[in-house]
Amino acid sequence: MADPQGANDTQDNAQWGNIAADRLRSIIERIERLEEERKALSSDIKDIYAESKSAGFDPKVIRKLISIRKQEPADVEEQETLLDVYRRALGM
Repeated sequence: MADPQGANDTQDNAQWGNIAADRLRSIIERIERLEEERKALSSDIKDIYAESKSAGFDPKVIRKLISIRKQEPADVEEQETLLDVYRRALGM
């Protein structure tokens, strides 16, 4: 005779497996969509840098400016001060 409790455990495990698989599939699909969006955005950003270059701007400098704008103003000021001190020490 089969153990009814064992049958319930098997059903619970199968149901849990389906729930976990559905959740995992959902998470993976969301990540994949975001990866595709990131790829498209990266392509758009690359196009804008190419546009800036064709307009006569230096993309390296633009990248540096964007990096600076992400920082806190106090950090930027400290870095600029140190850069100035180092330049003077080197006679630049």
